[in-house]
Order: sequence, then structure tokens, then C-alpha cells
Amino acid sequence: MNIKLPSRQQQWLEDQIAAGQFASLDEALALAVADLMAAETDDLAWAKPYVDEARASLARGDAITGEEYLKGLDRKVRDPRSR
Repeated sequence: MNIKLPSRQQQWLEDQIAAGQFASLDEALALAVADLMAAETDDLAWAKPYVDEARASLARGDAITGEEYLKGLDRKVRDPRSR
């Protein structure tokens, strides 16, 4: 199989191989394809319990605004002992 990449991508791959990030071009491309395949099949079902809990928390009123959160964060940064 022959693959033609844009020169910028080819140079980046060559630099990564030279830096020891990959043993070869074949390894780098195999990893890239494996990542694409994994992303295609990841249905995010694992996240459903977290989303359900967040929704339940909001329904109970256990929430603050972003502004309130940032104010609290700012207080903690200014006075680390307030944690």
C-alpha cells in the first residue's frame, strides 16, 4: 500500500520517529488508524451513569451557578487556608 501524505504531516511523522516517539512509520500509522477505529466504536455508554447522576443532582437543586463557583475558586486562590 502506498500512502501519500501532505508534506507537513510527513515531516511531523519523520520528526516523531527521529525523536523516538515511534519505532517506524508503520508503527505510527498503525497507532493512528487504531485510534480512529476506537473513536468510531466508542458509544460513550460508560458516561450514562455520570450524566444520570448529574441530572438527578440538578433536579434536587444541588447546583450553583458558574459565577458562584468562580467566586469560591477565587477565594481559595487568595486564601489557601480557606479550603
